[in-house]
Amino acid sequence: MAAAVWTDRARRPVSFVGIVIRSRTSHTAIKSQYDAVVVGGGEFNGLVAAYLQKGGLKTAVLERRHVLGGAAVTEELFPGFRFSRCSYLLSLLRPHIYMDLELKKHGLKVYMRDPHAFTPMLEEGLRGVPPRSLTLGSDLARNQSEIGKFSPKDAKAFPDFVAHLGKLAGAIQPLLDAPPVDIPGVTTGSLRRRLAAAKTLMPIVRCGLKLGRNIPDFYEIITAPIMKILNRWFESEPLRATLATDAVIGAMTSPNNPGSGYVLLHHVMGELEKETGAWGYVEGGMGAVSQAVASAARSYGVDIFTEKDVGQVLVGSDGAAKGVVLKDGGEIHSKLVLSNATPYVTFNNLMPQGVLSPEFIKAIHQIDYTSPVTKINVAVDKLPNFLASPTPDHKPGPHHQCSIHLNCESVGVLETAYKQAMNGRPSVRPMIEMTIPSVLDSTLAPPGCHVVSLFTQFTPYHIEGREWTDQDREDFADTAFDCIEQYAPGFKKSVVGRDILAPPDLERIFGLTGGNVFHGSMSLDQLYLARPLPFFSDYRSPIKGLYLCGSGCHPGGGVMGAPGWNAALTVMADLKCHKNM
Repeated sequence: MAAAVWTDRARRPVSFVGIVIRSRTSHTAIKSQYDAVVVGGGEFNGLVAAYLQKGGLKTAVLERRHVLGGAAVTEELFPGFRFSRCSYLLSLLRPHIYMDLELKKHGLKVYMRDPHAFTPMLEEGLRGVPPRSLTLGSDLARNQSEIGKFSPKDAKAFPDFVAHLGKLAGAIQPLLDAPPVDIPGVTTGSLRRRLAAAKTLMPIVRCGLKLGRNIPDFYEIITAPIMKILNRWFESEPLRATLATDAVIGAMTSPNNPGSGYVLLHHVMGELEKETGAWGYVEGGMGAVSQAVASAARSYGVDIFTEKDVGQVLVGSDGAAKGVVLKDGGEIHSKLVLSNATPYVTFNNLMPQGVLSPEFIKAIHQIDYTSPVTKINVAVDKLPNFLASPTPDHKPGPHHQCSIHLNCESVGVLETAYKQAMNGRPSVRPMIEMTIPSVLDSTLAPPGCHVVSLFTQFTPYHIEGREWTDQDREDFADTAFDCIEQYAPGFKKSVVGRDILAPPDLERIFGLTGGNVFHGSMSLDQLYLARPLPFFSDYRSPIKGLYLCGSGCHPGGGVMGAPGWNAALTVMADLKCHKNM
């Protein structure tokens, strides 16, 4: 189980049961008949219910846990300390969804971060000068000044690199907000069907036209190791390593592995408050995102229920989905079922025996869900004070609002950490992305205290072939804390509680198969036309009336709302032409 430890002022462990911020469920009694049922109320993809309801379908959302939001939840793990327990930053939120559902009106408040990245060095200061650090934000001139501390050449090249990435990311935006090309529709069937399916070609055509002469550059960045590209642009190790973290974050891959370039591009496609590439904190934690989406959905008439654990999808004698069976024995009948769970959970755990072909099940089992992530949530009684950028009286500096990259001075450190995990051992010097949202959001912690999120990698699902033990979790957290102590002496003494979530814990608690935060690896063989499987990339399934709407579909994890939006478009199109019904 996940290790959550609360310590008193003498640092003696005492037992403590985490307090949870419960979601407000619908006061309407659950009905036995709906037009559509959405399995899982996770993050933004549960918003598919709002669009189905707007389209005239009476819709219910059934969440397994006692708190709504899947990975985007706020939980009070220690008295007064409220954590974004899994997902911890907001970006890649599709602007049209943000506006369409009026999420601001429904309580969503975002704190923008500027600067946004801080990489302190582990080095001895000279003549009383602190160790160096690299801080990056939205001010390009200031970024160049920061980079210039390590390489004037890199400082000069950086604006062109940012523009280059922005051009590539902007060109593929049309692909995010539309289902993949309907290959079977374009190539088979009646002329009417082919003409209708031909419309799905338009986003990729627009993408190609926008890329123009940059198509070879785009091909390279999605197929090459990110280091091949970064080495061409830059010479300073701290800058290359800082940029490389976005190419491996959440992925069991190395910056030197082919395909890592796409993960970087995936993360710079984000947009928040009309600022491209921005990531922010949500007031009240990430659970507030889920609450805003739920509030919008309820305003349209969606029924939302927590603690409704679906045991199986009902499949009729005609091979079509007829609803769901709850684990408590209740049945809810519906014309449509949309699963926000991972493809593995949907097809391996929720389907009746024998309704899917052995070949299909085998393909589902071959999807890669490998995760490198152990998430550690930490309650502290004072702000970390970094040697590279000390602040007096525990007051926050601009760098405290950033993603703070530790053990990221060189790509070699990241590579070593990756190789250790691939050999079945947690990294002894893990890559750590630290965020301290309470610096901007005072609602998360008592006065003078803070909540600290540590998104660490690389850690394996099994340790040298065996299950994680509580002692393994504690040992790895101690390793991470020892690393932080080198950058910010006194950090360990400030800790009053910690919650340690290894890959198996992320799977068990949040339903993330393998602990993978993207609902499946973001590798080239699992993107676009192959997500989750070739010829099943259009949100439909082999079962009539059963659709996928989670991050295991195109365009993948992190693109908040896009899979649900695209799934809703697919359902409404099918209703219009009676396809897959």
